[in-house]
Amino acid sequence: MSELPPDPPRLRAILAHLDKQIADHETVAIYLRLQRDAVQAALARAEAPTPRRPGRLPKGGAGLGPMTQAQPRPQFVVQQKRTPRGPEPATIHLGDCTMIEGTPHPIGEHDARAALTDPNIGACAFCRPDTELGIDLA
Repeated sequence: MSELPPDPPRLRAILAHLDKQIADHETVAIYLRLQRDAVQAALARAEAPTPRRPGRLPKGGAGLGPMTQAQPRPQFVVQQKRTPRGPEPATIHLGDCTMIEGTPHPIGEHDARAALTDPNIGACAFCRPDTELGIDLA
């Protein structure tokens, strides 16, 4: 590393710049982890064997077995909105929230917790994933 200036005002300016760079890259890292998780989930869905369709159902609709049960929804999802003015901050939801718009991206509990600590990412006011995770955003 090169020589640092001896005076406090320039040292404070350098320190502020370094802190900002660290914060900016932390936000990028969180975003990239969210995107990576979404791609991994899509890959898992794409590689999953497709269930064979059963033959005719007996009269009365009986015989619904485990192959026709719905897959569990992800525990948390991130919703990203794009508007004519540009992207809006992302929102974290519980997986079964009815307020999700567009295509949600499933994320794990760890990434949801990390994302909710980012000031540029909000929690859904309807399903309150922050409460589910025990995070106080007040």
